[in-house]
Amino acid sequence: MNMFRSFIHRVAVTLLLLFSAWTLTAQTDGTYSGFSPYSVFGIGQLHQPGTAWNRSMGGVGIAARSNRYVNILNPASMTARDSLSFMADFGLGGRVSLFSEGSKKALNTTFNIDDFVFSFPLWRHTAGMVGITPVSDVGYNIAYSEMDADAGYRTFRTKGNGGIYQVFAAFSGTLWNRLSLGAQASYCFGNINKQATVDFDTASFRDISTGDSLQVNNFTAKLGLQYEQPLTTGHYLTFGATYKFATRLNGTTIHYEERGSYDRVKTTSVLGQSNLSMGDEIGVGISYRNADKILVEVDYTRTDWSKSRMDQVKGFSNVGEVAFAPSVGQSVRAGFAYTPNRNDIRYYMRRCTYRGGIYFDQSYYTAGGKHVNAVGVTFGMTLPVFRWYNGITVGLDIGRRGLSASQVKETYFGFNVGFNVFDIWFQKRPYE
Repeated sequence: MNMFRSFIHRVAVTLLLLFSAWTLTAQTDGTYSGFSPYSVFGIGQLHQPGTAWNRSMGGVGIAARSNRYVNILNPASMTARDSLSFMADFGLGGRVSLFSEGSKKALNTTFNIDDFVFSFPLWRHTAGMVGITPVSDVGYNIAYSEMDADAGYRTFRTKGNGGIYQVFAAFSGTLWNRLSLGAQASYCFGNINKQATVDFDTASFRDISTGDSLQVNNFTAKLGLQYEQPLTTGHYLTFGATYKFATRLNGTTIHYEERGSYDRVKTTSVLGQSNLSMGDEIGVGISYRNADKILVEVDYTRTDWSKSRMDQVKGFSNVGEVAFAPSVGQSVRAGFAYTPNRNDIRYYMRRCTYRGGIYFDQSYYTAGGKHVNAVGVTFGMTLPVFRWYNGITVGLDIGRRGLSASQVKETYFGFNVGFNVFDIWFQKRPYE
């Protein structure tokens, strides 16, 4: 009975924390969950994948299997766990970004909750996982002025904020001790607000203001598999693959236009009638693991947004004079992890895990006919605390977005912290 009460208590506390994380991250109005001038396009800037554990290795994880960390990039990875273990991950992240275009420069910082996930055993060779993570971030505030021969001095301003998040539940099982299959169902939701204004110094011209308020949601699913091939004792080669389905985007969009204080036009549309969708995604990866000491992995993902119709719906397409078009995005990621001696009782730093990685991202859209690409390097480490596999993971992401000569250069320094929680459930105690 005491063991049952302990189980109920842990479940209640976990669900409470999950609901709290959902409440905090769902509050997007008036705040910046991320900041980039490129988040003006489509649904914004896609969030870097994974938890702090994944991101400190360049974002790999499609072929990673670990009994110490929660891997949310492939639902099939959940079966790589101790049979009675409960695992959770709570992540925080921030970014310092420097933007430059010719002689113009700007600096911005953001900080946000990244994820809250927990994983648990179900029955023999199966496991479950639930959590919440960001999908995309919208945050920008751009202004410039120019002189017009007829209208005089005028100022253009555009700003936006918000983002999309997903709540998900996943299930996985292992067949023949080597092949693991997983499935994940997700509910995506969020608010995105965009506004553009033109202010005239000349009184004979009326100021112009346009804006869009987007409330979006949809259900989507993701499938995953991993096959682990033993090489020699303690050495493993793992192949992984994932597929995320393209799904229709639902919700509403409110578009308004104002000229001075006299003319105001407001229209409301149902997104489901626009056949708007989020692109599908396929990912493959291969990893090499040497027991609990070394992990090396390379991943490739491809996402197709070319049929999303985002270039035909106000709020997603109206980005001034820049030609926006949804397209095919790609990414290549490589990372490693190294633990000198997990069981060293003399030197603490030898029990820590050190990680690094590199990545290349190609945006899911084109702006002015060109993709907005990004490259970066990552570093990180996990500091073990208390007993079992509990630890604190810290990571650093240094990169640049906008590699073409004609694009705004975004140099960023991201940091993330993940709290890895591990416990044993249903363990029979020798004494009550």
